[in-house]
Amino acid sequence: MPLHTNVFSGGAAGGFYKPLTDDGIKKIHNAAMIILEKTGVEINDERTLRAFHNAGADVDFKRKIMRAPESFIMDKIRTAPSSVTLYGREDKHNLLLDGFNVYIGTGGTATNVLDLETRERRPTTLADVGAAARLTDALDNIHFFVISCFPNELAKSDIDVNRFYASVRNTTKHVMGGVYTKEGIKNTAKFAAMIAGGKEALVKKPFVSFITCIMSPLVLDAEYTDLMLTAIETGLPLATPSAPIAGATGPVTLAGTLAQVTAEALTGVVLTQIMNPGHPVLFSCVPTSMDMRSGAFCFGSVEMGMMNAACAQISRFYNLPNYTTAGVTESKLPDAQFGYESMATTMLCALAGSNFIHDAAGLLESGLTISYEKYVMDDDIAGMCMRAVKGINITDETLAADVVNETGPAGNYLAHDHTLEHMRSEHFFNNAADRSTRENWVKAGSCDARERARDTARRLIATHKPKGVDADIEKQIMNTVPGLVGYGN
Repeated sequence: MPLHTNVFSGGAAGGFYKPLTDDGIKKIHNAAMIILEKTGVEINDERTLRAFHNAGADVDFKRKIMRAPESFIMDKIRTAPSSVTLYGREDKHNLLLDGFNVYIGTGGTATNVLDLETRERRPTTLADVGAAARLTDALDNIHFFVISCFPNELAKSDIDVNRFYASVRNTTKHVMGGVYTKEGIKNTAKFAAMIAGGKEALVKKPFVSFITCIMSPLVLDAEYTDLMLTAIETGLPLATPSAPIAGATGPVTLAGTLAQVTAEALTGVVLTQIMNPGHPVLFSCVPTSMDMRSGAFCFGSVEMGMMNAACAQISRFYNLPNYTTAGVTESKLPDAQFGYESMATTMLCALAGSNFIHDAAGLLESGLTISYEKYVMDDDIAGMCMRAVKGINITDETLAADVVNETGPAGNYLAHDHTLEHMRSEHFFNNAADRSTRENWVKAGSCDARERARDTARRLIATHKPKGVDADIEKQIMNTVPGLVGYGN
């Protein structure tokens, strides 16, 4: 049974909020080009250095530095797709990342969870991966599942294939995740191809995709880059985010951090196109900030939201779909601080037209902890953001002058057919929020938002039945794909 009685679907076009002017975007582009040509990027992978060199970039093999002029960068990104579709295993969950289309989903690789029963923080397990995916599957306003936690009980060699498989078994929404081993990437692609009906079918309609990282400032780490090359070989979509912290691993000014993250994001795009022209890749940015009073990392600052919203504008300058972040909080509990931090950053990115807003559900404590209650409350936040993105529809029908005339002074619109016809398309109905009278609220137990969301999360995890994987295919997967520890959850 769906949680919502009305849903404002992903894919509506944003672009209303513009933190950057057209001139500002061009200046950030120019600064990024200067960075790539004068300073360059440190690349700690011989194969990648050779690939850039053979493609025409200036490579200092001794210092492991790649530099490239604007003409080289712009030529290489021309082969990158201007739009990317991330598929679900059900067509209703397909994500068309194009223009300023907006989709909001989960993210992170948290190592802890607030236990639903004890309310205490504990290490996450593979069961939590499956439960988070199942809850996401049931929440209509969360559009995709970026694998949000880490199975602490597993060996590194088994993490990728088990995280992805537990996720795919528990949601038909698109599944994206960070990766840890080359074999894990290959085994994930192997079982996904078996579900899709073959590698060609999977590449044509990819329902899984990968994340590899670029280190700030301006470093392609040897291990992550090796993983990036392996991910490219699968043909599946790829995000290559960098996460500069303004004032620490990026300039303290927002414009300076945006120039650096642009250079880093373009490096990821260029590498994919050198290795496989036309490969589906996202312009991937996760700029954050630091509390200059304490040195604390800030995932929930308004500046973080502003910079990620700006990245949506910058990505369209290059005609590339984007991957940004929002919705995380420094709060240790799903409390009032979480509410205003998560809403502020998610709303900014949504109104700016960010294509793929990840991390926007479930994450507390700067991404170190997931909370099942927060998934439910973030579902409301995502729905409200999508309602705002949809905007106000102005037609003769919605202006309703004839309805006003029919109802007249001191009239009542509640019983009018016009109200019944438009109420679900015009108004978003929250699920976690309380809108009852105080008397009814007291009768219901005087529960706060966290308690209501906790009850909902517990019910959905226990009762929601995801589509799962065909039994015969699952048996083949278990018999042929190494590393799987069981049937997941």
